[in-house]
Amino acid sequence: MRCVLVGPPGCGKGTLSGSLIEKLQITHISTGDIFREHRATKSEFGQKIASYIDKGELVPDELVLDIVFDRLEKPDCAKGFIFDGFPRTVAQAEALQARLAKAGKPLDVVIAFSVPDEVLIQRLITRRVCPNCNAVYNIVNKPPKVENICDNCQHELVHRSDDHEEVIQNRLDSYRKSTAPLLDYYEKQNLLFNVDGSRGSMAVEKDVLDYIAKNGF
Repeated sequence: MRCVLVGPPGCGKGTLSGSLIEKLQITHISTGDIFREHRATKSEFGQKIASYIDKGELVPDELVLDIVFDRLEKPDCAKGFIFDGFPRTVAQAEALQARLAKAGKPLDVVIAFSVPDEVLIQRLITRRVCPNCNAVYNIVNKPPKVENICDNCQHELVHRSDDHEEVIQNRLDSYRKSTAPLLDYYEKQNLLFNVDGSRGSMAVEKDVLDYIAKNGF
């Protein structure tokens, strides 16, 4: 299966992608992770990325796509992949569609999360993350076994600076403005599958897996 996850911060994209990766044996593609890896290894791509980011400029879409498709050529993507955090604009979506079609690997579905802002804000202000292994917790719904300590690696958890209420609303406003055209684009492509992300991770997972099974992805 080849899909894109679209949703605001705190909607549950990370939880769903983790489940799909495990159950469907497909690969998670995060442009942020790929960028950091290339920069850390100082690869050719990494040097090109740095030349833009270090000047405070956006990485051009064509370079982003070159990097993404370099990643898609790896063997672990043969069974399918999930894009998380990409594409972010209609221009990126159109370019991605063209390249995937040329490669004979068109998208199967775009899963779009819908969650009321008040639910997202509550989730984010109670979210804690491990800076060492990237595990995610919630002090209300999914607390660690030991307060503020990661279950996996025993590192101290942190409350991200952008998970404070005054910042969250700005993030949500920005998301709505940038993503609405993207959702319209994918709906016109008959790729959009909407899920109610406020219903909890188990319900969302069941809806998505049922949809996948029904359509034979």
